[in-house]
Amino acid sequence: MADHRRASKDAGNATPARRPGGRNARLRERMLAAATELVARDGIERFRYEEVAELAGVNKTTVYRNWPDHVELVIEALSSFDADAVAVKDSGDLRADLADFLVALADSLSTPRGRALSNVAASAPANEEVFAIVDAAHERRMATIRRRLEKAFERGELPPVDVHFLTEMLSGPVHLLLRRGRRSFTREDAEQVVDIILAGIHAVHAE
Repeated sequence: MADHRRASKDAGNATPARRPGGRNARLRERMLAAATELVARDGIERFRYEEVAELAGVNKTTVYRNWPDHVELVIEALSSFDADAVAVKDSGDLRADLADFLVALADSLSTPRGRALSNVAASAPANEEVFAIVDAAHERRMATIRRRLEKAFERGELPPVDVHFLTEMLSGPVHLLLRRGRRSFTREDAEQVVDIILAGIHAVHAE
């Protein structure tokens, strides 16, 4: 009986096993999401700890304790989510595939993380690590469309041109329209961009 009581007491005093993640992990996720939303809204220049704390529902000291340097908080917020890689179909219809890509790109850029990355890119930050994250995210987004364009060159669907330049030509109007923020980027916009660029390429190579 005594042994049973002692075992029960020992079990009661035992330190409970920690679950993966836990409260601090959840708090960090909330603060990172708040930081992303604020950079998306205001850019990096007006980023404030106080607003991160308010939006995340935590004390300001909690934010400071986790990220004493606000640049480190921005860096982790921008890199804590999977980069928005935009899928590109290979249906055999180049025009449709490119238009689908531009619509998907617009959707990706319209997310909080997409807006945050765009704001940071537009502000040309001096911090090289921040810029590297923005640049890497852009490269991952563009990688799939470049592969589709390279296949189009191989198949003769499109005359060979500089694939990086062509990718920027296609994606540029999406970034510009969304930065202006007056309306969404539509399927009709995507098709018009693709038609103009493809027509221009074919016209130049027909000369």
